[in-house]
Amino acid sequence: MPFLNYHHLRYFHAIASEGSLTGAAERLNLSQSALSIQLKKLEESLGCALFEREHKGLVLTEEGRMAMDYAETIFRAGDELLQTLTNRGGLYRRALRVGAVTTLSRNFQIDFVRGILADTSVEVIVRTGPMHELLGQLEAHTLDLVLSNESVRVDRRTQLESRRIAQQAVSLVGPPAKGRRRKFRFPEDLKGRPLILPTTDAAIRVAFDTLARRAGISPVIAAEADDMAMLRLMARSGDALTLVPPVVVQEELRSGELVEHHRIESIHESFYAITAHRRYPNPVLERLLR
Repeated sequence: MPFLNYHHLRYFHAIASEGSLTGAAERLNLSQSALSIQLKKLEESLGCALFEREHKGLVLTEEGRMAMDYAETIFRAGDELLQTLTNRGGLYRRALRVGAVTTLSRNFQIDFVRGILADTSVEVIVRTGPMHELLGQLEAHTLDLVLSNESVRVDRRTQLESRRIAQQAVSLVGPPAKGRRRKFRFPEDLKGRPLILPTTDAAIRVAFDTLARRAGISPVIAAEADDMAMLRLMARSGDALTLVPPVVVQEELRSGELVEHHRIESIHESFYAITAHRRYPNPVLERLLR
């Protein structure tokens, strides 16, 4: 089986941080030729190139970026191990590593970890990405949990667990109505009104389309987006109504920049915390989920 030499990994980390063999060699007090040999040995053990030469410098390949991410996690875990075992009676910083799918509301992410952010003994690390990448990191134990607006199927192989931690009815939000107008009637007032909607792979969009079809209404779609942050920006930019969970635009609703024209109680956005079974769970995570 391939053997990972952690000295080689640290040399790689230094090269990636400095962006060149020259800078890393000076930092490590090694010759460039010796450092180049150590890098080559690491690439041979991993079976891939970690750098590409570009404008007299070194640029990480896709595999190199992955290796850099793992290296930082490994070194952080090593530092935590030393602090834990050599300072048992003292204070040390624990890390909580949170993955969040790119489509998830940033406001929800902040609200979820807000209580932990006030704890100076804990370092919160948030990474965003597509679901399949985050679940891979969760199974590799480089993440403690994944926040998502969809659950995952539980099976014995992955030993993943999905728990719903919040649920919110979605709303049609937009700028305040100009002049005195009657209360928005749903779904009748959707006719002819431009809408900004999540893309059709979102559960709330599917439910909304079904509701509109049953009411005999063909929505006028001004724009679609699969990212809640983009929907938030679009909601602020024009007169269209936007379909979102209110948490996405909570600051704009508080300030009055946007108003909630109608809350659709029959359509909900669910939020999930996905975790992997561990023999030694992160106590910070246990506290947060309680």
